[in-house]
Amino acid sequence: MSGQQHPAAGMSLYSNMLRWQLIATGAVTLIAYAVGNQSAAISALMGGISVVIAAWFAAKIAEKGSNKTDPTAILLNLLKAEAIKILIIAIILFVVFRLYHALVPFALISGLAAAALFSGAALAKSQVDV
Repeated sequence: MSGQQHPAAGMSLYSNMLRWQLIATGAVTLIAYAVGNQSAAISALMGGISVVIAAWFAAKIAEKGSNKTDPTAILLNLLKAEAIKILIIAIILFVVFRLYHALVPFALISGLAAAALFSGAALAKSQVDV
């Protein structure tokens, strides 16, 4: 395959991952609302959205390095993207903990975990020819 097809394949991969994260976050939010209350639903939504936002930024960073061929540069770019993702999740969760006083911790963790797990599942299921 030519190098010109890689960015489009990467974008499709990232779009698929983000779509599955949003679906998982929505499902957990609805379950939290049905089982708990509005506070639980908002908590689950905040947990999932923190991962989605962070993954979007990480995908943008990873896309910038998609044209590199040096294995060291590729690895450093992926590590940078992952570090930024973790930092963004931590910042968003810190803000949520400080500002949302009706937080339901189990729901927040459930939303976060669902979005994180489904990102891995979406990447594993994606068929990308590299």
